[in-house]
Amino acid sequence: QVQLVESGGGLVQAGGSLRLSCEASGGTFKNYAMAWFRQAPGKEREFVARINKSGDIPTYVDSVKGRFTISRDNAKNTVYLQMNSLKLVDTAMYYCAASRFPFVTRSSAVNYWGQGTQVTVSS
Repeated sequence: QVQLVESGGGLVQAGGSLRLSCEASGGTFKNYAMAWFRQAPGKEREFVARINKSGDIPTYVDSVKGRFTISRDNAKNTVYLQMNSLKLVDTAMYYCAASRFPFVTRSSAVNYWGQGTQVTVSS
């Protein structure tokens, strides 16, 4: 059983930056692809970014390409999401996810979820 704990969310002005962290415990972190999803009020949870087990192949949804960077530190059992040039539409609850499926982009492929961290972008 893998436990995931996110941190780093908060309130930021449009154009600003935040760095989310997700620390894993209770399992072998390096065995999982890691991802970030987000869910805005009234909307479905959507894929944001993923990174492979070794941390050298990131993948992003088109809407965040060039603004967000996913990375991981397997020695620290932690995955990060650096978010720059934040927009109002980025406001959502952000969830860390662990998956045995290397190409995870769907919630159904996620094995473990974190509890979420709120990101609110103001004008």
